[in-house]
Amino acid sequence: MTEFSILGENTEWQKDFERRLRASYSAVGLGAAAVEHMLEDVRAGIGDWTVAEIADAGTRVGYVAVVVADDNGTLAGRIGDLCVDTLHTGRGHERAARDWAEGWCAERGARRLDIRLTGPVGELFDAYCVRGQLRARRISSPPEPLDGVIARPMTQAEYPEWFASEKVAYVGDIVRAGALSTEEAVRKSDSDFAKLIPEGLATPDNSFLVLEVAGERIGTGWLKHGYLPGVTYGYSLYIQEEHRGKGYGRAAMAAGEQATLAAGDSALMFTVWGGNEVAMSLYTSAGYEVIQESRFIGLPRSAT
Repeated sequence: MTEFSILGENTEWQKDFERRLRASYSAVGLGAAAVEHMLEDVRAGIGDWTVAEIADAGTRVGYVAVVVADDNGTLAGRIGDLCVDTLHTGRGHERAARDWAEGWCAERGARRLDIRLTGPVGELFDAYCVRGQLRARRISSPPEPLDGVIARPMTQAEYPEWFASEKVAYVGDIVRAGALSTEEAVRKSDSDFAKLIPEGLATPDNSFLVLEVAGERIGTGWLKHGYLPGVTYGYSLYIQEEHRGKGYGRAAMAAGEQATLAAGDSALMFTVWGGNEVAMSLYTSAGYEVIQESRFIGLPRSAT
């Protein structure tokens, strides 16, 4: 029988949690400095987590960590960690821990439960909707550009139209992923863009690209260099709808990788929103591995 007991001292769990995260982040090619930066962000957010020991007949077999907090006026739960030791997997402890976490959060008023996965968990969270994935790849050599595709800097005249369309697309991504309502997504879009590119096209450490074929614009790109030590973050690599299906998605990736290397970074990272299977497939085929996958489910829900 699976048993749960709340820990009063979380030091051993945190050491184990950080060890697992460090291994996961390093496995996708992030450098040591970038890994430590990501761990610092994790440490800043775990102070309010409730951590329970998972046990079987008095023997510890793993941990589960949960928290409930306000999220834009709605109480939302989160499973911060759920890990069963390798020797004890496949005995139902994972499902029991998931059910315990769902019940714990629902009892405290959570109407939604989020989880951020950093590794394969089988079918345990198949019923949860995918909100988004963080993907990355280490770039060891310059990419081969697609014949005929040119990436050039965006001009000041092109920027306003691009800026407006990016904000609309961002709102659409958030709503499609089920993260926020349209009104909430618009407010988030306004806030995020104001923080990310306060100086517009002149904002330091950003690349704004236009992709062309034979002088015709086929897409755009926006990248933030030094997002993490040695890591460029691709906020947007976009191919216009009428030009899709021609292999230009790979050309956009190549342009992003070239800009990454030119800025002195060695890894490129993206977020792909849930519901965008085309982009997920492109990133997989291009060798971009999932660092984290965010999922959610409404609470309470029927036991399965």
